[in-house]
Amino acid sequence: MADKTPRGRAKRTLWWLAALTVALAAVLGVGVFTGQAQLAPKLALDLEGGTQMVLTPEATGGQQVSAEQLDQAVEIIRQRVDGSGVAEAEITTQGGSNVVVSLPGIPDEETRALIQASANMEFRPVITRGPFEAIPEDQRTPVEEFPEPTAEPENGSDPNWITPELAAEFEAYDCPAVLADPNREALPQDEAAIVCEPGDEETGQPGVKYIVGPVEVPGTDIADADYGLVNTATGVSTNQWAVNLSFNGDGADKFREVTQRLTPFPEGDPRKQFAIVLDGQVVSAPNSNAVITDGRAQISGNFTEVSAAALAEQLKYGALPISFSIESEQQISATLGADQLRLGLIAGLIGLALVTLYSFFQYRVLGLVTMASLVVAGVLTYLAIVLLGWSDNYRLSLAGIAGLIVAIGLTADSFIVYFERIKDELRSGRPLPEAVEYGWARAKRTITASKAVNLLAAVVLYFVAVGNVRGFAFTLGLTAVADLIVVFMFTHPVMQMLAHTRFFGGGHKLSGLDPSLLGVEPLYQGAGRIREFKPAPTVARAKKNQKSSKEAARRQTIAERRREERMAAVGLESATDRTEEQK
Repeated sequence: MADKTPRGRAKRTLWWLAALTVALAAVLGVGVFTGQAQLAPKLALDLEGGTQMVLTPEATGGQQVSAEQLDQAVEIIRQRVDGSGVAEAEITTQGGSNVVVSLPGIPDEETRALIQASANMEFRPVITRGPFEAIPEDQRTPVEEFPEPTAEPENGSDPNWITPELAAEFEAYDCPAVLADPNREALPQDEAAIVCEPGDEETGQPGVKYIVGPVEVPGTDIADADYGLVNTATGVSTNQWAVNLSFNGDGADKFREVTQRLTPFPEGDPRKQFAIVLDGQVVSAPNSNAVITDGRAQISGNFTEVSAAALAEQLKYGALPISFSIESEQQISATLGADQLRLGLIAGLIGLALVTLYSFFQYRVLGLVTMASLVVAGVLTYLAIVLLGWSDNYRLSLAGIAGLIVAIGLTADSFIVYFERIKDELRSGRPLPEAVEYGWARAKRTITASKAVNLLAAVVLYFVAVGNVRGFAFTLGLTAVADLIVVFMFTHPVMQMLAHTRFFGGGHKLSGLDPSLLGVEPLYQGAGRIREFKPAPTVARAKKNQKSSKEAARRQTIAERRREERMAAVGLESATDRTEEQK
């Protein structure tokens, strides 16, 4: 049978905390063993250095790039980089004409392509499709043998868009060579065009090339995009990934018209497909299986979680009106480097030392509980930062380290509030085990409210700020959560255990709970109880005290009565009995 006493609950809570810590350490150990993670936190640009790319914007049609477009480009590139998991990147404008992107470490090819990609995204109906590579020259159909259009095209899916010249070009079109050319021409907006969809090595899907009609829905009409698992009508997951897409008002009307035309085509007909084209390259060409009337579509197929996330990101951040070319790229050293990191760590150690001195001066040996709690909070925070670096590419900046240093004082403040509440209860005459429980009941409300304010401030700062300030806000919020875990799952259970020891319960002079330091007399008198010496009450006074005790009990709330019953169940003296005894 489970021990329901405070000591029993304390033991179980400490075991749960130990299990949580071991689980986090085990996950990190697996990551390190497999080579996917590292024991040290990843460092941001200001501490580690990285790569700086200067991008030159190029507007469609050779137009001059406006300041508004450049600002929009900076914001969208920042969203793209953050969305790809690269933390603590710096994106700024230079001279009003270029965009400078500074990334920690060396960016991979996917990140590099994401930064360069413009948002010239288009939704075009498919007219026909063919093999990815060019047809051998000796097997091509002469241009004069292709039929001429019989009429003017009626809509974007009309085969009359295909002229003999376009059909011959389609046979000779070599997608691998075209996609490898970074200077390929932009597609015409109001005419049919040839586009390519690269194959997927992971799924084995071969590449395809298409003849598509004019643009029917521009990428700027996309309102939002995300991804997730497909659910059936009954809410059961199918374990298949899909991309969810929504349009603004104009886009919803246009997309409804497109799906009304495409959906009736039979399965296998290329005209049932619409191509999502980004920079002349097809990122997806799904079938239209239903008429979409509300502007909310779902793209399903042979998606993995990674490919679904990539497509959703391309759709969501695709509405960039300009493209970029990399003018220069160079490796940059850390702007703060090892010296500033060392000074930051020294500042943290100094702060920790001051907190340690204060704790031992104010609380004697009880200060060890404060230091042990800080160590546990530090371990949990460190494991969280390292695991986030592995899972989400989080990088620790100097601003983040500043947030950790500030958190030392904020975390210690929780323990001070708790200890002072215990002292207050001891001054009122409660024995230590009871003072711990009553003190905790009062302190936890104050601690929870304080940490809620800290967390709220960190969340607001994170979302309204940019750059390194976000690093400060993130660590501040992370440590607030760690503080709550530690004070509830370590500090309070440890105090419940110590309250039943002779050293603390007996009020030893070095325990920090010595009555002479609390300003009360006399000293503890056995079994951890504080008993005041007063003359024996007269008969009249005894009757008056008894009447007062009954009146106090009558005025108790239901919650106070239930709390008195619980205290009595674990062998603690009730407040009413103690009041009567003291009087």
